[in-house]
Amino acid sequence: MENLALIDSFSEFKDDKLIDRVTLMAILEDVFRNALKKKYGSDDNFDIIINPDKGDMEIWRRRVIVADEDLDFENEEITLTEARKIEPDFEIGEDVSEEVKLIDLGRRAILALRQNLISKIHEHDNTNLYKQFKDIIGEIYTAEVHHVRPRVVILVDDEGNEIILPKEKQIPTDFFRKGDNVRGIIESVELKGNKPQIIMSRTADVFLEKLFEQEIPEVFDGLIMVKNVVRIPGEKAKVAVDSYDDRIDPVGACVGMKGSRIHGIVRELGNENIDVINYTSNIQLYITRALSPAKVSSIKINEETKRAEVFLKLEEVSKAIGRGGHNIKLAGLLTGYELDVIREGDIATGEDDDVELTEFSDEIESWVIEEFAKIGLDTAKSILKQEVDDLVRRTDLEEETILDVMRILKEEFDS
Repeated sequence: MENLALIDSFSEFKDDKLIDRVTLMAILEDVFRNALKKKYGSDDNFDIIINPDKGDMEIWRRRVIVADEDLDFENEEITLTEARKIEPDFEIGEDVSEEVKLIDLGRRAILALRQNLISKIHEHDNTNLYKQFKDIIGEIYTAEVHHVRPRVVILVDDEGNEIILPKEKQIPTDFFRKGDNVRGIIESVELKGNKPQIIMSRTADVFLEKLFEQEIPEVFDGLIMVKNVVRIPGEKAKVAVDSYDDRIDPVGACVGMKGSRIHGIVRELGNENIDVINYTSNIQLYITRALSPAKVSSIKINEETKRAEVFLKLEEVSKAIGRGGHNIKLAGLLTGYELDVIREGDIATGEDDDVELTEFSDEIESWVIEEFAKIGLDTAKSILKQEVDDLVRRTDLEEETILDVMRILKEEFDS
C-alpha cells in the first residue's frame, strides 16, 4: 500500500499536465532508477514493475547467495545466513529476490523523488511545447495580452503557453491592453535553459503574406500567388501577386470592390498603406509597376550591377520617391534593383552648370539636404525651381529654413 499511495500522489501530475499514463510510468521508472543508483550505487540488479491500470508499482532487488565470509558486494550479494531467514532451504549460488519498499529509501530520498519527478514532467512538457511551436514557425497565431511592459508584451494562448512580443517586433502604432487578442506570426522558438521561449512578430514580411492567405479566398485556394512582399511596418507595403488563370485579375481580387477585401488587412496593420501590383518577369515593366503611383518615362537597366536608372518628369519625381523615401525604397526591395531617379530634361536641356546639393554641406546641414533628397530634389536648380509654399507642404522643413537654403543657392549662381 505504501507504493500504491505514493504512486497515487505522483499521478496527480498526470491530470494537471495532461500526460498520458504510459509516458508518466516511463518517467516514474527513470526517476526511481536514479534514486536506486544514488542509494545502492547501481540499479542493474533491480526490477521495477509498474502496473499502469492499477497505478501501482513494485521494486525487486536480485542478489546472489554467498558464504558469510565471502561477502564483498552487499548490493549484489547476500550471505547464506541472511538468505535462510527469508527461505530456510536456500543454498549458496542461488538468486534471492526481495521487494524494496519506497519507505526503505528514506524520507529525504522520497522528497527528492517527488522533486525529480516534477522536473522530468516539466522537461517533457517543454520538449513537446518546443516541437509544437517549432512546427508552426511562420504561421499566424492568436494569443491574449497578459502583461504589458515597456520593451515587451507577454501573451498567453488558450492552453496557458507564454508567448513574447518584443517592442521591435510590434508595429509602431500598436497599442495593447490586458485582455486584448493579438495576431502575429510565430517567428522563432528558442530554448532558454530547458524552457522554450516563443517569439511572435507583427513586423515580418511573412505576416502580411499570411494575412493575404487568411483574408483572400483565391490566395488561400492557390488561384492567386503572392510572389513577393516588402514592408516598412506601419507605414507602407508593396505586394506582388500573380495568377495562372488569365480570367482572374489578381490585383482586383486582392483589393476587392472599393478596397473591401484589403481593408481588414490594412486595419490589422495599423492602417499600413498597401500597394498591390501585378507581378511580371519583364523587369522594366515590374519596376514601372513597383514605382506606382508615379508614371515612369523610361528605364535603363544594368543587369550586372542590378541597378536601374529611372527617368521621370519633374512632377512625377516626388511620387516615385514617396513620403520619407518609402516608395522608392520598397520598389527597390520588391524588384531587387537599386533604383536611381533621373529627372527628364536635366540632360536634354544642357543644364551642365547645375550643382549637387551635397556640395553645399559646409553651409547647409546634412539633415536639411536629406529632407530635400526625400522628395527627389538633390541639386541646386531643382530646388530653386520650386515654390516655397509647395516645399513647406512636401517636406518637414520650416519656411525660414527653406528661404535660407534658397538664399545660399542663389548666391552661388549670382556669383
